[in-house]
Amino acid sequence: MGTLKVVTYPDEFLRQPTRPVETIDEKIQDIIEQMAETMYEAPGIGLAANQVGLNYSLITYDVSPTDEHNLQVLINPEIISREGSIVSEDEGCLSVPGLRAHVKRAEKVSVKGLDREGNPVSIEADGLLAIVLQHEIDHLHGTLFIDHISPLKRKLYAQRVKKKLKRQSK
Repeated sequence: MGTLKVVTYPDEFLRQPTRPVETIDEKIQDIIEQMAETMYEAPGIGLAANQVGLNYSLITYDVSPTDEHNLQVLINPEIISREGSIVSEDEGCLSVPGLRAHVKRAEKVSVKGLDREGNPVSIEADGLLAIVLQHEIDHLHGTLFIDHISPLKRKLYAQRVKKKLKRQSK
């Protein structure tokens, strides 16, 4: 299959809301496999389709604490409810390399969507799973985790990326 190229900040594609998956066909199954391979190789615990340049409402994630993979897939996911508040201590993102931050998230979420076969799925999540689901579903709406940090930290990161891109273009 092969891995996909991860789109990184400040690429504007990351700011575009994704479109719903209408047909779960062989092409979507191939995309799921490539996204999983990309996520595991990175390594990451979640990946949204637009992070690899694909305009689909689709996420892959795996928060299993073991080395054995437990790939989860949500197609057209939607957060139905949020409850409480928690600060994820060390949140990062494959599309925002080199930055980790404290991010305020809902402590519990209810999510609905479809599994990779098109069956309806409802998830009640808390802890790490709730954080990952919120993070990846945010991506599908064009929101990055840096949108949840202070304007000063966001500005400093943007300046650092701008300098790096300028050096690379020379």
